[in-house]
Amino acid sequence: MRIVRSIKKAREAVSRARSRGLKIAFVPTMGYLHEGHLSLVRIARHYADYVVVSIFVNPTQFGPREDLARYPRNMHRDRALLTKAGTDLLFYPTLRAIYPKGYRTYVEVTGLSGVLCGSSRSGHFRGVATIVLKLFNIIKPDLAVFGRKDFQQSVIIRRMVWDLDVAVRIMTGPTVREKSGLAMSSRNDYLTPVLRRDAAIIYQALRCARTGFRKGETADPSALTGMIKKMIGNRGGRVDYVSVVDPDRLAPVKKAKRGDLIAVAAFFGKTRLIDNITL
Repeated sequence: MRIVRSIKKAREAVSRARSRGLKIAFVPTMGYLHEGHLSLVRIARHYADYVVVSIFVNPTQFGPREDLARYPRNMHRDRALLTKAGTDLLFYPTLRAIYPKGYRTYVEVTGLSGVLCGSSRSGHFRGVATIVLKLFNIIKPDLAVFGRKDFQQSVIIRRMVWDLDVAVRIMTGPTVREKSGLAMSSRNDYLTPVLRRDAAIIYQALRCARTGFRKGETADPSALTGMIKKMIGNRGGRVDYVSVVDPDRLAPVKKAKRGDLIAVAAFFGKTRLIDNITL
């Protein structure tokens, strides 16, 4: 695996691969990798000949009181994991390379960025869309792979790619979970063992709501979300939001139907966790 830090060298490496007729896949990350990230790398490897992974903790997607400074980092471990997973190129840019002095251009997907996570993380998805578009312009991949846990992010990226005519195929890999059902996240390491155990209730609650819907007990979104809120609250969690939404528009539905998404964000201790499930 080759590691480059400059945009110029990243472009040169990918250009050489493309000149050999290789199909390019890209997996953008913020590092501190876990099995969820590695599953995306394996998907990329399956569908392409040359796999590029980026590691960049993007400051523009963090709010002023969020965890940018303490976001977990372990480059030595990440390098070993990516090498074993079959990554061809690791793009590990500096902050100055991505946001040079005087930088002032941002991308925002209106109508999708201010709901769900965007309602409590103002500007978050503007930062996400901006960095992803920059990385797409640098790497110019044929396909890019994102995780389903960050469902809203993938919807926003798909819309941005469509609206701006970016020539990249967006793929989504399934959520990878711990044995307890807790969705894997780099932020899970913030949790104490007790909080980590308790946080597993998020997925349990989502599954209970889906079971109730499948059995025809209710299609009332408020009943489904009320069940989830109660279960999370009983385990000591603090719900940020729970919503039943159309998976394409992310708009709340009046009556739940097959294919709709239940999305959740909840705090256990000071750690904010997200998850979702399809009805």
